[in-house]
Amino acid sequence: MVSAAFKETQSLFTPVTVYSLLACATQFVVGYILAQIWGRKCSGTDRWVLVWLFYDAIVHITLEGPFVYMSLVGTVATSDNIFAELWKEYGKADERWLHSDPTIVSLELLTVVLDGILALVLVYAIVKDKHYRHFVQITLCVCELYRGWVTFCPDRLAGSPNLKSDHWLYLWIYLVFFNGVWVVVPGLLLWQSWLSLK
Repeated sequence: MVSAAFKETQSLFTPVTVYSLLACATQFVVGYILAQIWGRKCSGTDRWVLVWLFYDAIVHITLEGPFVYMSLVGTVATSDNIFAELWKEYGKADERWLHSDPTIVSLELLTVVLDGILALVLVYAIVKDKHYRHFVQITLCVCELYRGWVTFCPDRLAGSPNLKSDHWLYLWIYLVFFNGVWVVVPGLLLWQSWLSLK
């Protein structure tokens, strides 16, 4: 006899769920490989910073870019492609991503264009040891933190009507982990810049 919790977990992990999580892991692996190639002459710490920056740029361009496009020509909910399926999966945790919420689309548009480019400029600045490295790093980190704040604070103040935290996958993986990374890492990089500027 199979327990109810097992059946619930089994129904939760659809092929789209697994593919979505594997896609995110693959993006991280690609970021790691690129950091090892481009950061050969960098310190160990800066190689890890490069891993993050490559991952950051890859996510903004290859994942959030299609989201912005789908949202400008329709909605994720009405789109039918591999990226739409991935965003529909995330939309199980935050419904705003399904229906072209103007605040979310505005933030993602800025994120794709500005943050994606800033991440790549920062990669160059680190690899080439440019004087403007920490200016760009601080700017990128503030943008990332601002995006997180504006994404979640208004919805939280309204009682979180769009957030679905009724299952551990939605709450701890989709909402907390995948969004928390964009708070913790930029926070650490801001601290690194602060110490360097001192």
